[in-house]
Amino acid sequence: MVLWCGWNRVVSALAVVMVSGLTLVSMPGAAVADPGGGHDRTQAAMDAAVRVGVPGVLVGAYDGKSWWDGAAGVADRTTGRPPQAGDHFRAGSITKTFVATVVLQLEAKGRLRLDDTVEKWLPGMVRGNGNDGSKITIKQLLNHTSGLFDYTKDHPAAKWGTKQWLDHRSDTFKPEQLVALAVSHRPTHQPGGPYNYCNTDYVLAALIIEKVTGHSFESELRQRIIEPLGLTGTVLPGTDKTLPSPHGRGYTEFLEEPGVLHDVTEYNPSFIRGTGDLITTTGDLDRFLAALLSGRLLPPAQMKEMTTKVPGSNYGLGLATWRTACGVEVWGHNGVWAGTEAWTVGTRDAKRRLSLNFNNGLFFGHETLVGDIVNAEFCPPPNSR
Repeated sequence: MVLWCGWNRVVSALAVVMVSGLTLVSMPGAAVADPGGGHDRTQAAMDAAVRVGVPGVLVGAYDGKSWWDGAAGVADRTTGRPPQAGDHFRAGSITKTFVATVVLQLEAKGRLRLDDTVEKWLPGMVRGNGNDGSKITIKQLLNHTSGLFDYTKDHPAAKWGTKQWLDHRSDTFKPEQLVALAVSHRPTHQPGGPYNYCNTDYVLAALIIEKVTGHSFESELRQRIIEPLGLTGTVLPGTDKTLPSPHGRGYTEFLEEPGVLHDVTEYNPSFIRGTGDLITTTGDLDRFLAALLSGRLLPPAQMKEMTTKVPGSNYGLGLATWRTACGVEVWGHNGVWAGTEAWTVGTRDAKRRLSLNFNNGLFFGHETLVGDIVNAEFCPPPNSR
């Protein structure tokens, strides 16, 4: 059974779900017949996703012994070029795992405390309409229990499921504007209440990184994660609308034209700064997740914090967990935005991992298709002994 936390799959033209939350407690999808062993079942699940409408699928996987790159479909519907290892794509909300990691690194160094309030570091920013930054902690930002309104639910630039989004794809936003939009609404619940996925939380977390360190959150992520791990394909684009080469194209359907794919590769990602703007590759996502889960980025105390789930959810601090169809527990994050759906998951011991990208981000995601691919990679073939 698929369980949902704070994400309504019924989408209207006036309320489109934006950067995806981690909502699935168990991976949907079925086991795939094994046509030949190795990663063939994973490839078969990727090919099946293309047959039902995904233009292109790119996967990188580590099975405990070796690395495998897989691709299906096309990266560019005009030229017919297939997806290829090393292609750059937008990672969406996987950005949150990077941000949470830096916050926890700062905690480990005594630069901040998880029970510090938002008001302490960003005085006056979260006030009014029932919002009170003095009652919201950094931990509540990272685990989405702040109760703040998600600013992406109230702006035309967020409605990438409708053609209205096209009019705002080049707009530049400052993070303070996004927070102001959020606090113009009443909170959804009191701080410390139930898990409720909220992009505002990570816009604030990135701003707190900047206040604590005196540097931009982009420079802190580069210095603390990207450069030490050699993530040469990972960038934080600021207001740059383009993707580094090589890259494919990104496609999205609009509610006004169901079934018709539009090229939405280029847009200004400042609207999702700190919460969904990272650009990366499958190889870089794998290196990051391997380092994180194996304890190379955070001390044990901070990893324990990160993997402690909010009661009733599958979400910790910027990291979530699911169980595959065969009961294997995997940890990671996903991200959905215009033209992209990305996932990175691995076993808690980091010995098996998978990162993937679909080059069409739908406002309701492709969870069943992703589940088929993850189940094929992490589960033994049906009837195997």
